[in-house]
Amino acid sequence: MLSTIFREYDIRGIFEKELNEKTVKLIGYFLGKRVREIGEYVAIGYDARTHSPLLFGYLASGFNKAGVKVLNMGMVPTPVNYFSNYCDFDGIVPNASVMITGSHNPPEYNGFKITIDKKPFFSDDIYALGREVLANKDMHIEDNEEHITIDVKSRYISYMLRSFSHLKGLNAKIAADCGNGVAGIVLEDIFKGLNLDYKGLFCEPDGTFPNHHPDPSEEKNLKSVKEALKTADIGFAYDGDADRIAVLTKKHNFKGDQLAILFARQMKNPVVVGEVKCSQVMYDEINKIGRAVMWKTGHSNLKVKMKEIDADLAAEVSGHIFFADRYYGFDDAIYATLRVLELIKNGMDLDKEIEKLPKVYNTEEIKIKTDEDKKFKIIARLKEFLKNPPADFPKIKDIIDVDGVRVIFENGWGLVRASNTTPVLVMRFEAQSPEDARLYQEKLTELVEKAREEM
Repeated sequence: MLSTIFREYDIRGIFEKELNEKTVKLIGYFLGKRVREIGEYVAIGYDARTHSPLLFGYLASGFNKAGVKVLNMGMVPTPVNYFSNYCDFDGIVPNASVMITGSHNPPEYNGFKITIDKKPFFSDDIYALGREVLANKDMHIEDNEEHITIDVKSRYISYMLRSFSHLKGLNAKIAADCGNGVAGIVLEDIFKGLNLDYKGLFCEPDGTFPNHHPDPSEEKNLKSVKEALKTADIGFAYDGDADRIAVLTKKHNFKGDQLAILFARQMKNPVVVGEVKCSQVMYDEINKIGRAVMWKTGHSNLKVKMKEIDADLAAEVSGHIFFADRYYGFDDAIYATLRVLELIKNGMDLDKEIEKLPKVYNTEEIKIKTDEDKKFKIIARLKEFLKNPPADFPKIKDIIDVDGVRVIFENGWGLVRASNTTPVLVMRFEAQSPEDARLYQEKLTELVEKAREEM
């Protein structure tokens, strides 16, 4: 039983080695005690991984021991799990939900994404839960998988068909790569119900992911959808639990911050939250028509910030898109798909809109391995160095430290932050020229290495 499974945004680990019967039952029990403070029902769903149903049984046993009634929605995408929090099942309203998913991790991984009282359960709450579980590791919890079966999937599909009925018969050829995750079990019914012209790729759930890994942020996983785009107009790809999206045309692979610009242009006075990794172009463009707010990376952080400032939209570069405009404010790749198709229906040429944006040069995420106990110390030391940088360091205009360090230079920016989920430092750079981008990367990396050497 390891404390490392209790992460910033969720609980995640290797099945049997870390997420085993004893651990998961205890998680269910002590999480159940928190749910009992506000109610008595928890809705649980799971992804396509082969061990997800087993984890459901362990988790249900823990909740039942705590006196919480389990609502079983079966295999669903994560957004459908979130959606359950807004449903009434013949007078039964969930007080919490747990999604059993390993998301885009390898097949041996699994985990839990938790919502209590419609709010993400994360950070200090998860760490406190972990301490309680570890302190009671000898507690015995008997098997008890008693549950009430609920059908959230049909309600979700019906909601989407009603909300996007205006898309019926859209004149566009669509390719959708579900990567053998769970997106397909709702996406195909929605596309068919809207009479859309689509080709589905790997829509059958298979937790061994036989065709490619379900992580659309990796270019190597987009080969099939790119091939399909030879005859399609628009392509979509999803991660394993369908809360992240990739949108592609023959010309472009649209990142989450680029999509945010396009969506915001369809809103009146939009308020948009972006993570620290988002392009400055996104912030500048949205500030022309509304207000853009930079905040911490992480789906839980963004959901909380959205609610705090009553934002319409939030986005992460990796493809988490959150709509409060006409929706509930959680990250949903299926819903985002339909909003993209709506842009097309409204006459937007996605390629032309992106090509009109200011040209910048940016890097992909650069990851530097370090030790878990050193990563935040390195960031703290880096901040000290930046107060009095070397003579040859590029001129600093500003430093934003909401999440790590985002250094604003004259012609771009560089970011260094500690990952909240893995022992790595994450770096990203953007500039108006490739030469400046390389310079900022070289000089900021030198300071990071100096800070690492002192640890």
